[in-house]
Amino acid sequence: MTYEFDVENMTCGHCRGTVEKAIKAADPAAVATIDLASKKATVQTSLDPAVIRDAIRNAGYPVSYVKL
Repeated sequence: MTYEFDVENMTCGHCRGTVEKAIKAADPAAVATIDLASKKATVQTSLDPAVIRDAIRNAGYPVSYVKL
């Protein structure tokens, strides 16, 4: 499934890398696209989106998700 996450407080490339690393730690097979301008992460994963959401949150970013 593909999910879109609204990730607050992403402002730079380091932020993007941190979010991507958190996603990959939760699901190494995930395909993630991070857009700093819109502060969104689009993730293809077989995991429950709550797992990805929690991984991003644990990396220090407020996050919510919407199923696409």
